[in-house]
Amino acid sequence: MSSRPTARPGGRSARVQQSVHQAVRDLEAEVGRDALTVPLIAARAGVTPSTVYRRWGDLRELLSDVAVERLRPDAPPADHGSLRADLEAWTQQFAEEMASTAGRTYVRDALLGDPEQGNAGRCSDYAAEQLTALGVRAAGRGEAVPAVETLLDVVVAPLMYRILFRPSDLSAAYTDGLVAAALDRTHPRPAAKS
Repeated sequence: MSSRPTARPGGRSARVQQSVHQAVRDLEAEVGRDALTVPLIAARAGVTPSTVYRRWGDLRELLSDVAVERLRPDAPPADHGSLRADLEAWTQQFAEEMASTAGRTYVRDALLGDPEQGNAGRCSDYAAEQLTALGVRAAGRGEAVPAVETLLDVVVAPLMYRILFRPSDLSAAYTDGLVAAALDRTHPRPAAKS
């Protein structure tokens, strides 16, 4: 069981996390993923292997933690003028990033080294935060906004399934269809007259 905190640490703990994460990224680029070991990473980071084991438990959990940090968005979602345009752009970008070789590796790492599902929760929180930002902006423009959970269920969940298991069709038409389905829940179409 991991004793890793879910919040970002401060002070020495933050410096250790930063140096170990950087060591993982550097070594992965230099020697390849298959050559990574806790002692090699610890030596590069300037800490003892016991520090790594105490904090992360094993290599898989460390790679999971690094992956979650790599999946963290580095900017708020772009403003394209309407909720539909914002969601379509965000969903297309999300699909491109997550479906890339690196993205799929990070997602798998985040899940594989996550016995308590804390990293999966953090990844889900990142998406929810981005979708919330889009919703707040749209509500400020007077637009009706689906609940974040609806967007997660109707847009993100099927997209992640496709990315991980059936990545053959991640076109703009597919992602725009997910957005349309979510927005249709907010603005149902009138029933056809008979």
